[in-house]
Order: sequence, then structure tokens, then C-alpha cells
Amino acid sequence: MSGLSEQDKELIAAATEAISSRYRNDWQEVGAAMRTRDGRIVTGVNIDAYIGRIAVCAEAIAIGRAITETGDHGIETIVAVRHPKPDEPGSIAVVSPCGICRELIHDYDAGARVIVPGKGGPTVTTVGELLPNKYRRGSE
Repeated sequence: MSGLSEQDKELIAAATEAISSRYRNDWQEVGAAMRTRDGRIVTGVNIDAYIGRIAVCAEAIAIGRAITETGDHGIETIVAVRHPKPDEPGSIAVVSPCGICRELIHDYDAGARVIVPGKGGPTVTTVGELLPNKYRRGSE
């Protein structure tokens, strides 16, 4: 985890704890943690469903919790981690946000930092770098 700040490592640990304590094979496999611009850490786990289209990502749950609890204070940094299935090798690891989450993160904070997997371990980028051609409505 070279290049990550202690605060970044703290977020990865919070996301890891969230999914470690709530993991359910084929139901909850991803945990997320975000630091709001007012300094709070908020976590979430994905919500799966029998009909895949209605599943909700862990990042969306964390963003929703933050807004519900104290209002929208922006996203300073966000990370998601995936818990391997019981028969999969490996351990809990940082994963990149899906395209829908990239759009959502950008909508709520265009300057958000995002921790993603890198060649030498997790690294930090911005949501703008992950989503260079953001969807816009009309002439926005």
C-alpha cells in the first residue's frame, strides 16, 4: 500500500471491516468506506437481489447513509473492497468502482479521490480520471 496516506489505509480497513462482519456468499460481497469532506467515515455493503438489476452497490449504500445521517457534505475519498467467495483463493482486496458508481460518485463530488487497485497495490486517483467523459444532461 505504498503511496497511500494513513487516512487512505484507515478507509481500506473500514471497508474491510464492513464486509468482514457482514459477508454473505452471493448476497453481500463488497464493502465500501468513504470519508466525507467534514471528516466522517461512513461504510456500506452491497445489497444483492435475485433479480440482478435491482442490486445496489456498496458505494451507493455508503453515499446514501452519509446523506441520510447528516446531509451531503461531499466525498473526500472513497474505496470499495471485495470479499472472495469461500472457494476462491486470495483475500479481501480493493476493487475499482463500476461504471454506475463512477457516475454516482462524480454526481455527488466531482473532486472525489478514489482508491483503486494498482500494479504495486492500491493507489489513489480522482473520479474525473476514472470517468473522463462524464454523462451530462442537455447543455450542462
